[in-house]
Amino acid sequence: MTLKIPQTTFPWYALQVRPRFEKATASALLNKGYEGFLPLYHQKRRWSDRIKEVQVPFFPGYLFCRFDINKRLPVLTTPGVNKIVSIGSEPHPVEDAEIEALQATVVSGLQVEPRSYMNIGQKVRIERGPLSGIEGILTSLKGLHRLILSIHLLQRSISVDIDESWAVPI
Repeated sequence: MTLKIPQTTFPWYALQVRPRFEKATASALLNKGYEGFLPLYHQKRRWSDRIKEVQVPFFPGYLFCRFDINKRLPVLTTPGVNKIVSIGSEPHPVEDAEIEALQATVVSGLQVEPRSYMNIGQKVRIERGPLSGIEGILTSLKGLHRLILSIHLLQRSISVDIDESWAVPI
């Protein structure tokens, strides 16, 4: 779910939000005039009488928002926002390249799923296909090649199936 209202080039910040309240909080931020990004994927959920496909956040309890850090009070007072993710006591922005990679992955139409944060493997750049220009870590699972994209500040990752020929080592 990408919420776009043109802003100047403020950095992206990760917001820790109330669990299972990500969509409502993203909507509230949009209503206040902020640009937000809530990356979602489709997941099949089983109930006793049916199976349903639902959209769930890649990073439960988090969403991304662009804003001026010196004017953060309206963001912090938005219903559902717990805090701005910080290093020490200072809010720390998320790299633009990491957000752009997530956005490209969400709109690519490729099969995507969350992964635990990984710090191993070979770093690659995708040269062909819908993810051209994106960098990540190449892994292999059951003969399929996957690109791991990480948000270092949250220590969370997602994986997307790719054709190995698309990737070149960095």
